[in-house]
Amino acid sequence: MRTTAVKDEGFAEYFAARARPLRRVAYAMCGDWHLAEDLVQHTFVQLYRHWRRVRTETVDAYARRTLLNAYLSSTRRSRWERSVAEVPDQPGPDDADGPAADVLALLAQLPPRQRAMIVLRHLEDLPVAEVAELFGVSEGSVKSQTSRGLAALRTRLMEA
Repeated sequence: MRTTAVKDEGFAEYFAARARPLRRVAYAMCGDWHLAEDLVQHTFVQLYRHWRRVRTETVDAYARRTLLNAYLSSTRRSRWERSVAEVPDQPGPDDADGPAADVLALLAQLPPRQRAMIVLRHLEDLPVAEVAELFGVSEGSVKSQTSRGLAALRTRLMEA
């Protein structure tokens, strides 16, 4: 009984600290607050199920990997994507305007894996090695996919 209370307390602290940032990343990936909430909920359910086995030093990587897998799985089931006007910390009115809004709207047009790599590299500021590990690909693959995605964003932004 005491072990469960300690497990729940540690998980609750982690949830309180990381739910909002993970929701923001999920929204940047999928462009839909409802889907982002579902992805984050799925992530925390999976994390709770394995909480005792997840090491403290790898818990963020485990959560990001679970979120990434849930997002990529959702794109296989549903191929539609909405344009993203902004990446706020929480849902709110769509009042973004200007270049940042354009970039995020164009980001929604990229393939899901490429989009997720760009979000993780530039929004989450993860190193190439960590993104490569999350995707199970080489660092060169992350670099090339990120480079291609950024080039596509630049081209589309110049056309707009």
